[in-house]
Amino acid sequence: MAQPTALNDQITDSVTQTNVKVVAEAPATALASIYQSLAHSTAILYEGAVNAFQQATIAGQAATNQGVIQIYSISSMAGAVATGRLAQSDGADSLLALIDSERVASRGR
Repeated sequence: MAQPTALNDQITDSVTQTNVKVVAEAPATALASIYQSLAHSTAILYEGAVNAFQQATIAGQAATNQGVIQIYSISSMAGAVATGRLAQSDGADSLLALIDSERVASRGR
């Protein structure tokens, strides 16, 4: 038992019980702090994953858009280039000569 002091025994008991309560609650408080830190870290992890997914989606949409633009413009561009090349060369005359020679060859069979 504690040595008798000039203080009231009720005051001593009250202070002792308060100290015991603080010491008893310390593990729970520490564990709660760890859980809160873990939850915060997990939230940041998910936030980064969502952000990365959004950026990948935006890049995919941009790539799809460019692909569609190229698909729609390829026939007109190819036609324009081919027409320009035929107009600058004697390809049309060569093509007609080839068609005529094919007709002559098919009649001889």
